[in-house]
Amino acid sequence: MYLADAEHTGMRLDVFVTSREEQLSRSFVQKLISDGVVTVNGATSRANYRLKKGDAIVVNVPPPVKLQVRPESIPLAICYEDKDVIVVNKPRGMVVHPAEGNYAGTLVNALLHHCQDLSGINGVLRPGIIHRIDKDTSGLLMVAKNDLAHENLAGQLKEHSVRRGYLALAHGAPAGERGVVDAPIGRDPRDRQRMAVTQRNGKAAVTRYRVLERAGNYTWLKLRLETGRTHQIRVHMAYIGCPLVGDSKYGPGKPHFGLNGQFLHAYILGFMHPRSGDYLEFTVPLPKELTVILNKLGIGENIDYKTLLSLE
Repeated sequence: MYLADAEHTGMRLDVFVTSREEQLSRSFVQKLISDGVVTVNGATSRANYRLKKGDAIVVNVPPPVKLQVRPESIPLAICYEDKDVIVVNKPRGMVVHPAEGNYAGTLVNALLHHCQDLSGINGVLRPGIIHRIDKDTSGLLMVAKNDLAHENLAGQLKEHSVRRGYLALAHGAPAGERGVVDAPIGRDPRDRQRMAVTQRNGKAAVTRYRVLERAGNYTWLKLRLETGRTHQIRVHMAYIGCPLVGDSKYGPGKPHFGLNGQFLHAYILGFMHPRSGDYLEFTVPLPKELTVILNKLGIGENIDYKTLLSLE
């Protein structure tokens, strides 16, 4: 129990508790307050409650819950596997790793059923995960089966030597047939659930694009990441006025072509093998539901994947 002195008069409850419970973050303290486990004079309160002299504050921190991710028999589209690396083609609608409120049906659950030897660097919720793609983005991911592979592949990502190519359908028309979006990305200061181009706490982000075909107010694009920020392609394309089709977070609210989630596919992935040093490269075609949309627009029929690989 803590007693508020005269010097604490007017201080917010969450600020006071954070100053006393130094091992707890302010956001976690605010959650404890909203959960009703922090009391003032025996009653629950709000995080913005202003303390008065003599207030008695009790903090009941619940014991930590042991996290456990269960293996699940979920089909995997494996493009490559050896004792160090697995390359998978993730379907649309699958979350990469468990998070609060979503501990089942993820790629990690499927991987744990397929094999137990995944690297532990990222902890129990993200074993083997080096990079991610969004739930509604399909395509290629590399996964590390041991810590040696994890450190090596993570280093390649940091050095921007991993080849990551995407195909997307966007609203509008970008300027020119090719271009570069070089704009820092960080949390949207007005909405913490979104990312945004921002100078405030933004990190460097570079996306290169190439127009493949245009159809009315739609543009089919090939994109290449030089950095890997959260929602990078989605944010950058919205920033230049060409949000991705189906992207309800950064684009038009209404659905297009009945698509649930953004039209974005990680079609190519290339990296140096962490043990042998050999260059490995993989490609996967668009999923059927995205190909159907291109067919409706009459585009994509004359470009095969060999041609896509040659276009920079």
